[in-house]
Amino acid sequence: MSRTVPLMLRLSAADPRPITKQIIDGVRRLIASGELHAGDQLPSVRGLAKQLTVNPNTIAKAYGELVSQGWLDSRQGLGLFVAAPRQRLSEAERKRRLQLAIDAFVAEVVGLDYSMQDVLKRIETELAPMLDGRKRRA
Repeated sequence: MSRTVPLMLRLSAADPRPITKQIIDGVRRLIASGELHAGDQLPSVRGLAKQLTVNPNTIAKAYGELVSQGWLDSRQGLGLFVAAPRQRLSEAERKRRLQLAIDAFVAEVVGLDYSMQDVLKRIETELAPMLDGRKRRA
Protein backbone atom coordinates (compact mmCIF):
# COMPACT_ATOMS: atom_id res chain seq x y z
CA MET A 1 0.00 0.00 0.00
CA SER A 2 1.51 3.33 -1.00
CA ARG A 3 1.56 6.33 1.27
CA THR A 4 0.26 9.72 0.30
CA VAL A 5 3.03 12.10 -0.69
CA PRO A 6 2.57 15.66 0.58
CA LEU A 7 2.37 18.31 -2.13
CA MET A 8 4.45 21.37 -1.39
CA LEU A 9 2.67 23.90 -3.59
CA ARG A 10 2.82 27.66 -3.31
CA LEU A 11 -0.21 29.61 -4.44
CA SER A 12 -0.22 33.35 -4.83
CA ALA A 13 -3.10 35.79 -5.11
CA ALA A 14 -0.66 38.10 -6.95
CA ASP A 15 -0.12 35.47 -9.68
CA PRO A 16 -2.22 36.33 -12.75
CA ARG A 17 -2.95 32.62 -13.35
CA PRO A 18 -6.13 31.18 -11.84
CA ILE A 19 -5.62 29.05 -8.72
CA THR A 20 -6.53 25.92 -10.68
CA LYS A 21 -3.79 26.64 -13.21
CA GLN A 22 -1.29 27.32 -10.41
CA ILE A 23 -2.08 23.91 -8.91
CA ILE A 24 -1.84 22.15 -12.29
CA ASP A 25 1.48 23.84 -13.07
CA GLY A 26 2.81 23.09 -9.59
CA VAL A 27 2.00 19.38 -9.78
CA ARG A 28 3.41 19.14 -13.31
CA ARG A 29 6.60 20.83 -12.10
CA LEU A 30 6.95 18.41 -9.17
CA ILE A 31 6.55 15.45 -11.52
CA ALA A 32 8.85 16.86 -14.22
CA SER A 33 11.55 17.69 -11.67
CA GLY A 34 11.49 14.18 -10.21
CA GLU A 35 10.20 15.27 -6.79
CA LEU A 36 7.12 13.13 -7.43
CA HIS A 37 7.66 9.66 -8.87
CA ALA A 38 5.45 7.30 -10.83
CA GLY A 39 3.15 5.51 -8.40
CA ASP A 40 3.26 8.20 -5.71
CA GLN A 41 -0.18 8.81 -4.25
CA LEU A 42 -1.41 12.40 -4.10
CA PRO A 43 -3.42 13.87 -1.24
CA SER A 44 -7.19 13.59 -1.42
CA VAL A 45 -9.19 16.47 -2.85
CA ARG A 46 -10.39 17.43 0.62
CA GLY A 47 -6.95 17.03 2.17
CA LEU A 48 -5.22 19.26 -0.38
CA ALA A 49 -8.08 21.78 -0.28
CA LYS A 50 -7.66 22.05 3.49
CA GLN A 51 -3.86 22.33 3.21
CA LEU A 52 -4.04 25.08 0.57
CA THR A 53 -7.20 26.69 2.02
CA VAL A 54 -9.03 26.60 -1.30
CA ASN A 55 -12.39 25.24 -2.39
CA PRO A 56 -12.37 21.45 -2.92
CA ASN A 57 -13.99 22.02 -6.34
CA THR A 58 -10.84 23.89 -7.37
CA ILE A 59 -8.67 20.91 -6.42
CA ALA A 60 -11.05 18.47 -8.12
CA LYS A 61 -10.91 20.53 -11.32
CA ALA A 62 -7.08 20.67 -11.25
CA TYR A 63 -6.80 16.93 -10.55
CA GLY A 64 -9.30 16.18 -13.33
CA GLU A 65 -7.25 18.19 -15.81
CA LEU A 66 -4.05 16.41 -14.74
CA VAL A 67 -5.74 13.04 -15.23
CA SER A 68 -6.99 14.03 -18.68
CA GLN A 69 -3.49 15.23 -19.62
CA GLY A 70 -2.00 11.90 -18.54
CA TRP A 71 0.04 13.21 -15.60
CA LEU A 72 -2.08 11.37 -13.00
CA ASP A 73 -3.94 8.06 -12.87
CA SER A 74 -7.21 7.76 -11.00
CA ARG A 75 -7.75 4.39 -9.30
CA GLN A 76 -11.33 3.81 -8.26
CA GLY A 77 -11.60 3.68 -4.49
CA LEU A 78 -7.87 4.20 -3.98
CA GLY A 79 -7.18 7.78 -5.06
CA LEU A 80 -4.89 9.58 -7.48
CA PHE A 81 -1.39 8.47 -8.38
CA VAL A 82 1.42 9.88 -10.49
CA ALA A 83 1.19 8.22 -13.89
CA ALA A 84 4.07 6.24 -15.36
CA PRO A 85 6.19 8.37 -17.72
CA ARG A 86 5.07 8.17 -21.29
CA GLN A 87 5.02 10.36 -24.32
CA ARG A 88 1.89 12.39 -23.72
CA LEU A 89 1.99 14.51 -26.89
CA SER A 90 2.92 14.00 -30.52
CA GLU A 91 6.20 15.52 -31.70
CA ALA A 92 4.29 18.12 -33.74
CA GLU A 93 2.22 19.11 -30.70
CA ARG A 94 5.32 19.29 -28.51
CA LYS A 95 6.98 21.63 -31.02
CA ARG A 96 3.83 23.75 -31.28
CA ARG A 97 3.57 24.13 -27.51
CA LEU A 98 7.26 24.91 -27.15
CA GLN A 99 6.92 27.67 -29.74
CA LEU A 100 3.86 29.10 -27.98
CA ALA A 101 5.71 29.10 -24.66
CA ILE A 102 8.76 30.76 -26.19
CA ASP A 103 6.63 33.39 -27.93
CA ALA A 104 4.84 34.25 -24.68
CA PHE A 105 8.12 34.29 -22.74
CA VAL A 106 9.86 36.56 -25.24
CA ALA A 107 6.89 38.94 -25.29
CA GLU A 108 7.06 39.26 -21.49
CA VAL A 109 10.85 39.50 -21.17
CA VAL A 110 11.81 41.74 -24.09
CA GLY A 111 10.82 44.93 -22.28
CA LEU A 112 12.57 44.12 -19.00
CA ASP A 113 15.97 45.30 -20.24
CA TYR A 114 18.03 42.25 -19.28
CA SER A 115 20.95 41.05 -21.35
CA MET A 116 20.56 37.78 -23.23
CA GLN A 117 23.23 36.24 -20.99
CA ASP A 118 21.26 37.17 -17.86
CA VAL A 119 18.05 35.73 -19.28
CA LEU A 120 19.70 32.51 -20.44
CA LYS A 121 21.48 32.07 -17.11
CA ARG A 122 18.18 32.45 -15.24
CA ILE A 123 16.46 29.95 -17.54
CA GLU A 124 19.29 27.48 -17.03
CA THR A 125 19.14 27.96 -13.25
CA GLU A 126 15.39 27.24 -13.20
CA LEU A 127 15.31 24.45 -15.78
CA ALA A 128 18.46 22.45 -14.97
CA PRO A 129 17.24 20.94 -11.67
CA MET A 130 14.04 19.75 -13.34
CA LEU A 131 15.83 18.18 -16.27
CA ASP A 132 18.36 16.58 -13.92
CA GLY A 133 15.50 15.12 -11.85
CA ARG A 134 13.96 13.72 -15.00
CA LYS A 135 17.22 12.00 -15.94
CA ARG A 136 17.45 10.39 -12.47
CA ARG A 137 13.99 8.86 -12.93
CA ALA A 138 14.78 7.34 -16.33
